[in-house]
Amino acid sequence: MGGIAASKKLKRQMAPSFWSIERKNKRFVITVRPGPHKKDRSIPTAVLLRDTIKKVSTLKEAKATIYNGQVNVDGVTRKSLHHSIGLMDVVEFEGGSDIYRLVPQNKQVLTPIIIDANEKSKKIVKVTSKTTIKSGKIQLGFHDGRTLITNTKVNVGDSCLLQIPEQKILELLKLESGCMVIVTRGINAGQMGHVDKVKEGTFSLPKIIDLVINDKKIEIPADIVMVIGKEKPVIKVR
Repeated sequence: MGGIAASKKLKRQMAPSFWSIERKNKRFVITVRPGPHKKDRSIPTAVLLRDTIKKVSTLKEAKATIYNGQVNVDGVTRKSLHHSIGLMDVVEFEGGSDIYRLVPQNKQVLTPIIIDANEKSKKIVKVTSKTTIKSGKIQLGFHDGRTLITNTKVNVGDSCLLQIPEQKILELLKLESGCMVIVTRGINAGQMGHVDKVKEGTFSLPKIIDLVINDKKIEIPADIVMVIGKEKPVIKVR
């Protein structure tokens, strides 16, 4: 017996605030389907075009743009209205001049910013899993669902600057004292600062970092920050 597909729509009142949709216009809005990013941390392609960056004004125009293969995410053409676009994804439209990267900003989980064309093939990804496979090599899992087999010595919590869509590691960004990070969720989302100290977690307690933001030190879980450079970000994130 076949499975029941997830719903293709969501009540507007339940949609995340960073979608920037009108709440009382209609009852339902297109939602994201299972994909590279979690549902509450991503934007469906159609909503991004129509509501968030307002490249089109109606869902009909969004469908035409997407189905005609005019939307590229991380260098790959996406033809689904429901594809989940999330943290650090690079979005480009054929025939358009603006290229966008989605970053946390002003306490919002995701905000599109315009980047230069020479950065569209670069993306920061956070290492979320690390597995040794049969060949003795390491398979890394990243926050955006992609995986990569490599010999690079890297730990969970570190970040990598990737060349996309080839998935080539250009630079390793270690989570360590002195590195620069951006807060990805919570009341400090979008804030950037330098790590003062990394406190290893235990079986029952998560890894914690002491983070200095504007000369103020706070304690924050390591799983809601992403390393973006050493002294300064390696790519534009603001």
